[in-house]
Amino acid sequence: MEANEGEWGERVIVEREHFPCLLTSLQARGYQVVGPTVREQAIVYDTLNSVEDLPIGYADEQDGGSYRLKKREDAALFGYAVGPHSWKQLLHPPVLRLWSAQRDGNHVQLAPEEDHPPKWAFLGVRSCELHAMAIQDRVFLHTAFIDPVYQARRAEVCIIAVNCGQAGGTCFCVSMQTGPRAHSGFDLALTEVVEPSRHFFLVERGSPLGAELLQEIPHRPASEKEIAQAEQVVAETAAHMGRTMDTTEIKDLLYRHARHPRWDDVASRCLTCGNCTMVCPTCFCTTVHDTTDVTGEHAERWRTWDSCFTLDFSSLVGGSVRTSSRSRYRQWMTHKLASWIDQFGTSGCVGCGRCITWCPVGIDITEEVSAIRASETATQESGGER
Repeated sequence: MEANEGEWGERVIVEREHFPCLLTSLQARGYQVVGPTVREQAIVYDTLNSVEDLPIGYADEQDGGSYRLKKREDAALFGYAVGPHSWKQLLHPPVLRLWSAQRDGNHVQLAPEEDHPPKWAFLGVRSCELHAMAIQDRVFLHTAFIDPVYQARRAEVCIIAVNCGQAGGTCFCVSMQTGPRAHSGFDLALTEVVEPSRHFFLVERGSPLGAELLQEIPHRPASEKEIAQAEQVVAETAAHMGRTMDTTEIKDLLYRHARHPRWDDVASRCLTCGNCTMVCPTCFCTTVHDTTDVTGEHAERWRTWDSCFTLDFSSLVGGSVRTSSRSRYRQWMTHKLASWIDQFGTSGCVGCGRCITWCPVGIDITEEVSAIRASETATQESGGER
């Protein structure tokens, strides 16, 4: 798929009453539509059968270690930030059988797992999530070792992006230059405008498929006033981020402070539960388990998500390399914000804020960076050594 970079492309208006036509068109083309819905008091991604499955009239309140749904005063379809799910769960599944084997006498029949993903349409993808997909694309598709499962699942995905109309309490995508407006990587991008007397979507085409979909949805050219209204929605979101992060020379900053006392401070709070890596849309580490039945006749190999916060993750001959909470948190944060740049040419963080919201003790990655930077600045101003 392609999309306009930089300036806004040609935009049209789809009224709220015509929005269901988008789902109808996608379903008629054989897509399984996946998008946000309310389940177990959270907004998660699941199959949508109709527009009524969307979190209509819901918003979320997020802070460190805190997530709550609340009702809005309007009927916005996308009036929330992001929930615990990311699109990673579909493209890079958390549990995957790689192969199975059956013994037949003195012979073993090995059967590689055949992954046949549905033809997906992702509805409601935020700009930070598009950047996260691009990061995982680099990891799984743009190296010498291509992940065939990811490749197959990513190939035919139709992406309907939504420009954010509300910043979450832990969002900092502006700091990471990943949002709140989508610039590329989508087939269609929507900006929802909700007024007391009117509800409409400004729609930007990002690919030939997006243009074809629009032909099946009632629409008209956007007026200058409507364009300005949509731009104002995104501008206000950008101005009300819940968090900020100063990324100036952040790689070198973290490399300089591998022994900073702040790592001990955060380790005293960290539970090493791995929640931050599970909800992160870019973390990609996995482990492999082999299982057999009680007869020893059947065996399977499974791949599951893993986390650098587990002791086994860094186990070598003789034991784990990172036995302390300090070393494991430092590994995660330094990799995410520094060594990822050396590996893949970009930061591993997109500023979605999930790691802050879903940390049981509310550890804030932006606060940790700020504390290390502030101590260095204070030392320099006092004339001391770094």
